[in-house]
Amino acid sequence: MRKLKLQVQMTVDGFISGPNGEMDWLCFTWTEDIKNYVREITAPVDTILLGRKLAEGFIPHWENVVQDSAHPEYDGGVKFTSTPKVVFSKTIHQSIWNNTTMANGDLVEEINVLKNMEGQDIIVYGGGTFVSALIKNKLIDELHLFINPTAIGNGMPIFKELAAMQAFNVLHVKHFDCGIIVLTYQPI
Repeated sequence: MRKLKLQVQMTVDGFISGPNGEMDWLCFTWTEDIKNYVREITAPVDTILLGRKLAEGFIPHWENVVQDSAHPEYDGGVKFTSTPKVVFSKTIHQSIWNNTTMANGDLVEEINVLKNMEGQDIIVYGGGTFVSALIKNKLIDELHLFINPTAIGNGMPIFKELAAMQAFNVLHVKHFDCGIIVLTYQPI
C-alpha cells in the first residue's frame, strides 16, 4: 500500500494560516538543509493531493516558476508540475489544470483507491479543510509538520475536526538553520 504523507507549514501555536488566509508569518528564507529535507521526502512521491482552494494558487504558482529556468525554485517547480496531481473538490468536476485530475466522490473511498494503486508515495500539502478531513478520517500515514518560529494567536488549525483523541509516534525531530523545526509523526 502506498504511503500518504502530509507536509504542512504551521505556527508555533498550531495554525496553517491566519484567520483570513494570511501567510505573512512564513519563514521564506530557507537554508540548504531544509531544502535538502524537502527533496528527500518528495523524491519518492509520484502523486500530489490538494484541496481545491490550495490548488487554485499552488498549481499556477509552480507553472509560472518553471517558465524561468533561472528561478531559484525551478527544480522544485519541475517536480511539482511534472508530478500528477489529484484535486479534491465538491464544486469543480473537470480539471482546469495540466497534469491534474479531479476527485469528487467520498473522501475515504477516493483516498483508499489511490493508496491501493501501484506506485510510490503520495503527498498532500493542503488546504486546511481538506487536511482536517484527512486527519479526522485517519488517512495520513506520516505527518511532516514544519513549525515556523512565529505565533499568530488565531487562524486555521488542522486538528479541529477530531471527534476523539488520536495518538502518534514521533519518528524524528529536526531543527534547520533557518529556524524551522520539523516534527515527523506516524499515527499509532
